[in-house]
Amino acid sequence: MSEATSIVDRLEELDATLATAESITGGRLAARVTDVPGSSAVFAGGVVSYATAVKVAVLGVPDSLVAEHGVISAECARSMAEGVRALLRTTYALSTTGVAGPDTQEGEPVGTVFIGVAGPEGTEVVRLALDGDRGAIQAATVDGALSALRAMIDA
Repeated sequence: MSEATSIVDRLEELDATLATAESITGGRLAARVTDVPGSSAVFAGGVVSYATAVKVAVLGVPDSLVAEHGVISAECARSMAEGVRALLRTTYALSTTGVAGPDTQEGEPVGTVFIGVAGPEGTEVVRLALDGDRGAIQAATVDGALSALRAMIDA
């Protein structure tokens, strides 16, 4: 059983819901979740906030946070997750932001990723340092996000 299938099953057992806010993964996280039959019972939806303006206008990431910490930051990942959780009124939310390459961004090297996980007990952020090409970094980010959600659900 895939991690996504296991998570969808567990969310359904808990009568819990999930939303996503993606930047670096460009919708791949939502796609992985919705590849699971029956995911419509738990997946509310997602926002692909690739542009900073979308992070601010749709997810409510404060301009001041972007100015102080940038979008490749734990603070931004936290705000994105909390923003989409509030927007879609879900139990849990995942966010992804980072640098897939080919160049550094905001002084962060390629492979720097922040994953936000927001839930009823609060929000956690996981920082990853990934290797590989753009596709490998994006795929590993999706895996990391699902693992982070699993850890929060199981805690």
